Amino acid sequence: MQKHRVIVLGAGYAGASAAGRLARRLHRGDVSVTLVNAEPDFVERVRMHQLAVGQDLKPRPISEMLEGTGVELRLAKVTGVDVDRRTVAVADENGTVELEYDTLVYALGSGWNPQGVPGTAEHAHEIAGRPGALRLRESLANLRAGQSVVVVGGGLTGIEAATEIAEARPDLDVALAARGALGDGFAPKSRQHLRTAFDRLGIAVHEHTDVAAVEADHVATAEGTSIPAAVTVWTVGFGVHPVARASALEVTDTGQIVVDATMRSVSHPDVYAIGDAAMVIGPGDKPLRMSCASGVPTAWQAADAIAARLTGTTVPAVSIRYFNQCVSLGRKDGLIQYVTADDRAKGAALTGRIAAVYKELVCKGAAWGVANPLLGMPTRRRHVVAREQAQVASTAEATA
Repeated sequence: MQKHRVIVLGAGYAGASAAGRLARRLHRGDVSVTLVNAEPDFVERVRMHQLAVGQDLKPRPISEMLEGTGVELRLAKVTGVDVDRRTVAVADENGTVELEYDTLVYALGSGWNPQGVPGTAEHAHEIAGRPGALRLRESLANLRAGQSVVVVGGGLTGIEAATEIAEARPDLDVALAARGALGDGFAPKSRQHLRTAFDRLGIAVHEHTDVAAVEADHVATAEGTSIPAAVTVWTVGFGVHPVARASALEVTDTGQIVVDATMRSVSHPDVYAIGDAAMVIGPGDKPLRMSCASGVPTAWQAADAIAARLTGTTVPAVSIRYFNQCVSLGRKDGLIQYVTADDRAKGAALTGRIAAVYKELVCKGAAWGVANPLLGMPTRRRHVVAREQAQVASTAEATA
């Protein structure tokens, strides 16, 4: 019997976790798992603000993280997906080739989103990935004392970027421009701690401010004011990779792939989408937010569902929920906001040094989880059943 070919696109937190988990669930003689990624190293996206201010991050070669699993790493850029022919077009130094799959796991994730604001693409920096963080790193290093940095976006990424820059470069004038209030969505105790941290670091906060344009030396607001900015950092939301939208997959207006509770495409059952690339409905019938906290559980869900369907076993039903939001405020301060299952703030929170340690453990744990996607559970590789048996099991699941 020919091996069942599983191709995973993207080796971020979600894609790398799914590939490793699948390889550990399925018998190597029955299944091949290929992980396609443009870079050889795993990028700790949750640490890009640290990289941007000059901190050196530990190299994490993907091949070493998945060593012994049987996952084949293919270094190439994904240029297209043909879900009707079940092929993926990838490009490397040797040109473009097509890879055939039986099951596809789409985990190409997201990047920064200029949102059509004039001047953003030309003048603003982003930290959604390593190249952007390194460009920002160079620009910050070239700034003189007293020059200004404006971080646009009051979400978790913006808060972490502003505090990291202000702590690493106390000689700069750092400001944050947010559409809402500082700490919107946090509990009162957490909002107060944020204000205390921003005051301590000397960060100016422009609340309820819409940035209408980005220029080389300032940002212009919708209210007609100007905020000086020798460097502008844009952290207002993410945009998903465009490959899915260009395919026949059913996607949302934002380009995310529409999936069921097992991360399976509602239009093409041999395709699964995970992480930021997927439109997943979570607790309270609310879409999961784009984050590592959402991506890894969707990877586990998809991998276990694929393994169950291929081996004719019961597909697990696991509810994906949130527990907390973790924010670093430099290297010595942090905020852990506990939340409900559907991501609404509770009154409880951790702050200060203990929260910084907590956040660091979360970051280390996320990277460790990529290399250990079964979280220490015993590995049992099951054989793939005949296609007819799998179809019977799938039909039984659908009618249950």
